[in-house]
Amino acid sequence: MRTPDPEKVEALLAAVAACADSPRSAAWQGLADLVGIAGRVDARLARLWPLPGSGADPAAWSQLAHGLHGVALYDTATDRAVNLYLRCHVVPTSSAAPATVNVIGGDAVLHGPSVQSRDIHGGIHFHPAAPASRPRPRQLPPLTARFVGREHELRRLDELYTRHPTPVPQILVISGLAGAGKTTLAARWLHKHASSFPDGLLYADLGGHSPAGASGPVPPATVLEAFLIALGAPSVPADLAQRTALWRSLTSELKLGVLLDDAVSSAQVRPLLLSTASGLTVVTSRSVLTGLYVEGADIFRLEGLATESAMELLTMGGGARVSRERAAAQDVIRLCGRLPLAVGLASAQLALRPHGSVSALARSLAEGAGPVDALFLDGEAVIRTAMDMSYGLLPPEAAGLYRRVGLLPTDRYDHFMLSAITDDLRPSRDSALRADAAVHTLLEANLLEETGPDTYGVHALVRSHAHRTGKERESPEQRERVLRRFVDWCLATAAVAENILVPSHRLPGHDDLLEMVPPTPLGGPEEALAWLDTNRNALMGAVRHCASAGWHTLCWRLTDVMWPLFLRLRPSGMWIEAHRLGLDAARQSRSREGTGRMLTSGAIGLRDAGEYTEAAQWYRQALAMARHDGDTRQQAQAINGLGHLDLLARRLDDAREHFEQALLLRESIGYRRGAALSRRRLGETALAGDDPTGAARHLRQAHDELESLGDMYEATRVLALLGHALVRTQDHEGGIQRLREALADFRTGGSRSEHWEGRCLEWLGMAAEAQDDLATARRYYSAARDLFCRLSPTDTQRLGDSLRDL
Repeated sequence: MRTPDPEKVEALLAAVAACADSPRSAAWQGLADLVGIAGRVDARLARLWPLPGSGADPAAWSQLAHGLHGVALYDTATDRAVNLYLRCHVVPTSSAAPATVNVIGGDAVLHGPSVQSRDIHGGIHFHPAAPASRPRPRQLPPLTARFVGREHELRRLDELYTRHPTPVPQILVISGLAGAGKTTLAARWLHKHASSFPDGLLYADLGGHSPAGASGPVPPATVLEAFLIALGAPSVPADLAQRTALWRSLTSELKLGVLLDDAVSSAQVRPLLLSTASGLTVVTSRSVLTGLYVEGADIFRLEGLATESAMELLTMGGGARVSRERAAAQDVIRLCGRLPLAVGLASAQLALRPHGSVSALARSLAEGAGPVDALFLDGEAVIRTAMDMSYGLLPPEAAGLYRRVGLLPTDRYDHFMLSAITDDLRPSRDSALRADAAVHTLLEANLLEETGPDTYGVHALVRSHAHRTGKERESPEQRERVLRRFVDWCLATAAVAENILVPSHRLPGHDDLLEMVPPTPLGGPEEALAWLDTNRNALMGAVRHCASAGWHTLCWRLTDVMWPLFLRLRPSGMWIEAHRLGLDAARQSRSREGTGRMLTSGAIGLRDAGEYTEAAQWYRQALAMARHDGDTRQQAQAINGLGHLDLLARRLDDAREHFEQALLLRESIGYRRGAALSRRRLGETALAGDDPTGAARHLRQAHDELESLGDMYEATRVLALLGHALVRTQDHEGGIQRLREALADFRTGGSRSEHWEGRCLEWLGMAAEAQDDLATARRYYSAARDLFCRLSPTDTQRLGDSLRDL
């Protein structure tokens, strides 16, 4: 905590008093921003704003100045903001007004903005407004009941955390051998300090030691995309540098804890680091990551468990046998290198064999590669020996599932996925029961981890072992069948999500590929979207495998049914990669339908990523093919896409011509939804051309059509645009009513969208400003700015300009 500075208090008081009579000045706006920053730490300051006008009791100024200084003493972000404000708006301290005292006697209840001016007497109750809702992710791995010892290590982490200089972003690297328990320790420690990170706890497995043949370490861009979405960003830039900049902008004033697990290098971690001293980045790695040490990171080397703690862990599975055969138990612990993963696996084997001896377990471990070879091979052979032994004790059904899990290009598994690959082993009606039994056995052996209801994961080391075992013990034909069943499950469940979220997108005539295995059931739009989000990497892994295996039809078909993932979640890099692979696959399979779908859907991804030139090329290729085939619907899709590119480039006449062409084509084949979407674009073009009356006509018709078709997400977007257009025609009442309806829908349910929520708030602010209701305009603009400050720096700047212009 910093030392109180009376001179800074006087300077703040002088600056506050000087701008009190100038509510439109830059100093006043700067003070508003400063109060907003401090108010996130101490909500009482928010009730001191805005300041009373000229002639008011100057005690309010004194209370605000003292309050800001008090928060700055212990909050780094506020301290920086105070210093910056004083540098920009400093005034002579003699202008400060003398402090006074207010006394409120008796029992009182104060509602609304309230100021505590020194001494207040009586039973007073302050009722602050509810803070704006925003995502506060809690992504840490769950705590394990088999955590033993580590008291010294936890105390050491506490010391490193508290002694770090506050103005500098903190990085804590936990380094150690494979299986040392780095992730478990880091998660346990962060859970303990969760209250220090009220804005969220993020987690990413960086895949530094992925199975051979897998895609390798996770690129920083992929991790940033997941983090930005978790923090509420509605869209993510395609470029790594832009993602890094947006990440640091969104987190600049947040108190976040970030756990980056299994990093392979300093270079992989750097783009993911927080730039604010109010957060903490914890990195686990088998390497020391000296590059981060040079840059100021604290390095904590994690050794094995203390002998007594390891004995306690072994006793959890071996019970009284461990105390009866203490010498053998010590041999087991020694052979396991006192590493928690290896000792835990050995403990699981004793639990699985209640009549087996500890001596037999010790002999089994000693007969493997041995501890010397383990150290020579980067410390992995000790753990491999334990896992080989664990695998050897599994019953056939569980051993088969273990091998097949290792073959899959994913690190997330659910009951229906596992049933699908189990059914391939021995097709029968009881495949679900057999999968349940095999999963239970793997859970007992610590070879599978339960991450949620009917969902599972595996430790990176176990996954690596399972992958190697699967490749060694499954024939090429068996590996192909398992991976085909996995792809079939991806297709079937993605098709369920597609049918829930965008039923009109389904390509007729290809349903046979979607019914090969039972899909994971999805209960509605929110569940379908959550499934797509959670399984995006599994789906992309399936697309990549189809491409590499030459399963061309499956490749483009899977990419096509993943459309709602791309439409609603906007993962730009994955969108483009999947459609490049899908386009090549469709051409290889000589599917003109598939080629056209990949061109038009992929062009939208390129457009969203700002690749307008290539997007136009894809649209033109699709248009030429559709004209050759006489495919009117695809012609309209390509023409509509070209019109959108024209609209973005402000070529309004060309845009209008393209949208009108698309509308005529869609109407000619009775494609009502497509016609409504073309009318929406015509409405946007009219708005861009300052013709709100024409825009309202197009948008009203588009909204009614989409609503009648039950497409509520698109209907709500059009409703918001219609409200904005009506306000611009001077129909303020009708426009505001529709904007409020759309705002409510974007805040909850299947149409949930923070980006569109922000747009509605901004348009409501514009409507209020047009009616000279500046207080309401300021409220809406401020709410929109608060949303966009986590989503888009450009939009945040625009809202800041609107507030300053009021």
